[in-house]
Amino acid sequence: MSRGAGRPRGARRSPFVPSRRPLFRLWHRLEFDRQIVLLSGIAGLPAFALAMYLLWTAGFDPGTRWLTAVGLLVLWASLTAALRTQLVRPIRTLSTVLSALRVGDFSLRTRVRDELEGPLASAFHEANQLKTILREQRLGAVEATALLRRVLEEIDVAVFAFDGAGELRLLNRAGERLLGEPATALMGKGAAQLNLAEALSGPAPRTLEIRLPGGQGRWELRRTTIRQDGAPLRLLVLSDLARALREEERLAWKRIIRVLSHEINNSLAPIKSIAASLRTLMRRKPAHADLESDLAGGLRVIAGRAESLGRFMAAYARLARLPPPMLAPVQIAPLVRRSAALETRLPVEVRDGPPARIMADADQFDQLLINLVRNAADASIESGGGVTVRWRIPDAETLELLVEDEGPGLADQANLFVPFFTTKPGGSGIGLALCQEIADGHGGRIVLCNREPRGAVAVLSLPLLPDTSAG
Repeated sequence: MSRGAGRPRGARRSPFVPSRRPLFRLWHRLEFDRQIVLLSGIAGLPAFALAMYLLWTAGFDPGTRWLTAVGLLVLWASLTAALRTQLVRPIRTLSTVLSALRVGDFSLRTRVRDELEGPLASAFHEANQLKTILREQRLGAVEATALLRRVLEEIDVAVFAFDGAGELRLLNRAGERLLGEPATALMGKGAAQLNLAEALSGPAPRTLEIRLPGGQGRWELRRTTIRQDGAPLRLLVLSDLARALREEERLAWKRIIRVLSHEINNSLAPIKSIAASLRTLMRRKPAHADLESDLAGGLRVIAGRAESLGRFMAAYARLARLPPPMLAPVQIAPLVRRSAALETRLPVEVRDGPPARIMADADQFDQLLINLVRNAADASIESGGGVTVRWRIPDAETLELLVEDEGPGLADQANLFVPFFTTKPGGSGIGLALCQEIADGHGGRIVLCNREPRGAVAVLSLPLLPDTSAG
């Protein structure tokens, strides 16, 4: 094959690719400063040759000739050395500054006057600007890292980081307390050795039962992936739920005791008063003429209050004994229509939304919808309005069911879901609490708010099954 057969005719060689000729290969092997010296010598050679020719043909004596020749050679070498120094020294200075920046030393900077211009001065200015930017970024990174470490040490959650092999690479002070050993003894151990293998698999976030030397009970698990020095790490965050659960349980008991005390006293106070009055009537001598009718009336009141108290306690037991839902795929439209048809006091308008399916316990869901529709009807009857039930799909994962009334609206929205709190005469106060309990069991939530110009709306949000096209 002939030389150059692999290159198209007329194509030019890139100036950055060394030539195959021996002379050019030798040239590219030379260092930059030696190339400068060689180029300076080649540039001054014609002038030196001309000077030598004129010197030897001008009739000078041999001593003058040789003295002049040596002087010219010394001048030529001095100028070449000065040129090499002027070119190489700034490059070395710039290289030193860049090398210092590479290792994180920001104390060096290039000296250049602001009024100077040109490529070299511009390079020096850019190096100084780069040093300033890198120093600020380094300081910011150091401060952020120090803040992050401080936060990790002070927060009351256990933080662990495991590498791809499942070995511990990072933990905070709370993690040390939970595992019952210092970090120096824990680093490098596997998740199975630390009894945390279960936390590295399965869904997250979720609640996890943990039994470790430094703590046991229910913990909230959150998991994500981070990178340290370019390597991925699985980050585990464990939050102790025991304290929060105890506090919520304490508040719930206080509310329940306050409501029970209020309701029981409301029934016992009149019973006690009427019983004392009847006892006084029976002790009168001679007996009162209307004693029999007074006794009958008092006993009716006592029986009524006792029956009311019995209904209240039965409602409380009903709320406490709500079984776990038996979830199955169901169509939303038949459930809504069936629950709306059970309200006979006024017409309930059902506005069909898009076809949708949810995971639900049909019996419990019927109970939830019946309570919401009944509450809306109670509010609308007072003001002569109507009730509308409709549903919509705001996003691909959520179904929203809306029960709208045209009543006077909600006066006390803060206590709507407090058990046994009611604003309706004769109400038990467990309807909305039961609805919320059922919604929680279905992975949903209920929000009640006022509407304009009047009325209120109950918005029930539930997880939507993906295959919503089925009718």
